[in-house]
Amino acid sequence: MTTEQLTAPPAASWATRTYRVQTAATVVSGLGNAAAPIATAFAVLAGGGGTAEVGYVTGARLLPTVLFLLLGGALADRLPRHRVMVAANGFNALTQALLAALVLSGHAGLWALLVLSAAGGIGQAFYGPASQGVIMASIAPEHSTRAFSLYRMAQNAAQIGGAALGGALTAAVGPGWVLAIDALGFAVAAALRLLIPAEEAGSGHGGTGILTELREGWREFIGRQWLWAIVVQFGIVTACVEAAETVYGPVVAEQRLGGASAWGLAMAAFGLGMVLTGIPMTAWRPRRILLAGNWGVFLFACPALALALHLSLPLIATAMFASGAGVTLFGVNWMIALQQEIPPALLSRVSAYDSLGSICLTPLGTVLAGPAATALTLDGALWTCALTTFLLAALALLAPEVRTLARTEPTPTEAP
Repeated sequence: MTTEQLTAPPAASWATRTYRVQTAATVVSGLGNAAAPIATAFAVLAGGGGTAEVGYVTGARLLPTVLFLLLGGALADRLPRHRVMVAANGFNALTQALLAALVLSGHAGLWALLVLSAAGGIGQAFYGPASQGVIMASIAPEHSTRAFSLYRMAQNAAQIGGAALGGALTAAVGPGWVLAIDALGFAVAAALRLLIPAEEAGSGHGGTGILTELREGWREFIGRQWLWAIVVQFGIVTACVEAAETVYGPVVAEQRLGGASAWGLAMAAFGLGMVLTGIPMTAWRPRRILLAGNWGVFLFACPALALALHLSLPLIATAMFASGAGVTLFGVNWMIALQQEIPPALLSRVSAYDSLGSICLTPLGTVLAGPAATALTLDGALWTCALTTFLLAALALLAPEVRTLARTEPTPTEAP
């Protein structure tokens, strides 16, 4: 048992109202949002599309996210962050409701899926940086290990329920109803986030121009080797993982695993890995936080490897579980590093650069997933994703700051 566990005050004293509301809203929207990619992929397939079309629709959501992330980060550091989140959630509720209506009415052509997926990506670009800033600013650093682990456990529990529900409902009643649930989740999340106190949300302070503030964020980002090294790694790794899990996975499930419900179970196993790993993460306090976190990146290669080897559904689910465990192992330590090293006033802008670099190649990866499967065969494309992910996890360890960045607060019983 750690010193923090022995001396920590009751949860009510460290879990601020902002933390509690943000966590609850994240769970609500996450339930629907975890199911939406499954529903969208199978809506494309039901409309006669194939691997390439699934990749195009996935890329259509990601590309606007990339284009608008920096603006979203700058606004989140200028305006009350909870207001930015409310506006983004409301916008996503409208776009998903329209998409659901089109799918249910049988009028969701490829163009509609592309346009409305792109609109959803714009909402995410404004929501993401504000969300990161709010959750990090809501917790004192001495409680960050427990708080961020519990936050990710809640977030990932929604991933489990949403993925399982999405696969089952898509198979039972079709993708349109799943998209409608996602729209409702966004609307409820927006209402909840109105309860966040303005004084705890990060009020606007911007007196300079947007470009000046973006330059400040860039200087903070590029001046830290550990930060840009991990983000460069993730730029390619995320593209590989997204192609394997949102494009190739549904296609393999449709071809030989039993369809949407099977892939929903695999995605639920991924979420379960994230949640269960959060339990030991609440107490484990590694001294070298990024070195510990980067070991989780090696596990990201497991799903693509399992699919390439034509393993059975239980073994594919096991691989997804391992990948989910890796996400939590990396994610908690990454959040601690950002909170510890980045000034609070710059959190959203730095988070925007982080997110931008991490997903900038993902739209290209998903769009090229279909042509890659044609050129390399589906198995060859999956092998490429797995090996590239593993290699980049190893290369990140060549950066000295990734290996040496240490926790600053006193932790007498931390792991070496």
